[in-house]
Amino acid sequence: MNGIIFDIKEMAVHDGPGLRTTVFLKGCPLRCMWCHNPEGLSFVPQLMHKSNCCTDCGKCKEKCSHPECEPFSRCLHICPNNCLSIAGRYVTPKELANELLESAEILGESFGGFTFSGGEPLAQSEFLLEVMDELSGYHLCIETSGHCESETFKKVLDKLQFVIMDIKLADSGLHKQYTGVGNELILKNFEILRQSGKPFIIRTPLIKGFTDTKENLDAIKAIIGDSPWEQLPENNVAGAKYKMLGLDFPLEKEKAKRN
Repeated sequence: MNGIIFDIKEMAVHDGPGLRTTVFLKGCPLRCMWCHNPEGLSFVPQLMHKSNCCTDCGKCKEKCSHPECEPFSRCLHICPNNCLSIAGRYVTPKELANELLESAEILGESFGGFTFSGGEPLAQSEFLLEVMDELSGYHLCIETSGHCESETFKKVLDKLQFVIMDIKLADSGLHKQYTGVGNELILKNFEILRQSGKPFIIRTPLIKGFTDTKENLDAIKAIIGDSPWEQLPENNVAGAKYKMLGLDFPLEKEKAKRN
């Protein structure tokens, strides 16, 4: 079985307990207007182009013999300014586990464990489960929206030592409007998480005028009670990645409509 990832971040300090290695799985069923990892939304590799350093020399458009370049009709290796990159590569569970274990060996006793983020790691649940089996014995954590079938959620939860889960909006109608899906599955899985006894933390991104309203935060508080809760500031530089992918930034468009 192959999975697809788009990044591995070593020595991460905000993705669970201790000094960690975080792997970002590609693909997500949500379409949050403020998503700060747009390269993680699609389930296929994507070309990223840094237009701010491009001189329009045209070299990348000349025919080359590299098989990895063929799907993008660009030579990925010839750019003198390194303007081109690919977000997404396919790996087997064994290949990924071996790559991740190298970082664990380097950090030694300072190593805290592995975190799976995205995208939405639960969207590749079968691949994820196999990777976690390969990493059995290490502290495993997931960063998730919680949007998946509950049976899948339980299977993954059984293999985890820590969970970081988003609850972005309490109202399902607003959740669907701003993320593309309702929040019924998310709230159902939160209850499963709360009753599991596994350590966890809830996160809410504070998007001005969308998720940071008193009504929303009060409603989330009523849902999660005394659960650990982090409220994260808005990422103001996310828009640059959309441009590199040739995409519009939905949050900017929605804010412009409101103004």
